[in-house]
Amino acid sequence: MHRRHLLALPALIPALAHAQTAAWPNRTVTMVAPLAAGSSVDIMARLVAEQWATRLPGQVVVENRPAANGTLAMEQVSRSAPDGYTAVLIGQTGVAFNPHIYPALRYDPLKDFTYVSTLAGVSNALVVRAASPFHSVADILAAARAAPGRLTYSSGGVGTTHHVSSAMLAQMTGVEFTHVPYRGAPQGILAVTTGEVDFAYYNISTILGGVRGGTLRALAVTSPTASAFLPGVPTMVEAGVPGYQMQTWFGVATVAGTPAPIIDRMWEVTRGMLADEAVRRRLTELGFELVEPVPPEGMPALVQAEHAKWGPILRAAGARVE
Repeated sequence: MHRRHLLALPALIPALAHAQTAAWPNRTVTMVAPLAAGSSVDIMARLVAEQWATRLPGQVVVENRPAANGTLAMEQVSRSAPDGYTAVLIGQTGVAFNPHIYPALRYDPLKDFTYVSTLAGVSNALVVRAASPFHSVADILAAARAAPGRLTYSSGGVGTTHHVSSAMLAQMTGVEFTHVPYRGAPQGILAVTTGEVDFAYYNISTILGGVRGGTLRALAVTSPTASAFLPGVPTMVEAGVPGYQMQTWFGVATVAGTPAPIIDRMWEVTRGMLADEAVRRRLTELGFELVEPVPPEGMPALVQAEHAKWGPILRAAGARVE
């Protein structure tokens, strides 16, 4: 090749990169949901995919990859091409819990992802089946003290907020329960409904239908104040467990190294979605809590703070997978 042409190549690279990002997206974007269909992560991922698709050219599809508390999905996303065509629905579990739970984790939440925004929050509710003899948190604690380890609780997997919520209750009150993990929140909720287990904590967005339909009874919520979704249900503090609080949040991220113009566009459509009154109503109807979205530049500090906050709690609760 002529020397003059060789010298011109470096100048062409930024122009080519700009052309690629300006055309984004010109094919299908995959929104990965690291947890099972029917989970809060799945519900949120589908809402985001639907809303992104109305604001961007081309399709946005959801792909569920539920395994090992989302660790495999997060690892796979971290190794995908940084071109904006793979996004992931994230929450505390993937970025703040798993690094403390899995010592051999093969992704780094602070190095392998670029975070776009937070989306919404959600609290958990302690639920029992409708015919349960337990009508309060005090009833559950009394039964646990009378027969240590006899009461069972379900979760959607080790290290989920469902697991951590129950482990926190045991740790903070000095009682012993037996954990029965299932392969996703829907199966774990069904176990409560049918009486396979005695109680459980799940995201309000996933148990609201059961409570309203009369198959589940909510005994307490993990938010610091009463939940508008479950009027009359006490907080855990009001139910007699001082200092107990558990709230989670959801956000969206993509692979580290994704060009800034693509991140800016993702943030733009996400911010537009969250400002849409119809979307806000739908989030509320689904049991999610509206939050002020954190922009890309604020997300690393949030992830670092969450990682630091939950480490001691998870260690005290014994949530660890070797």
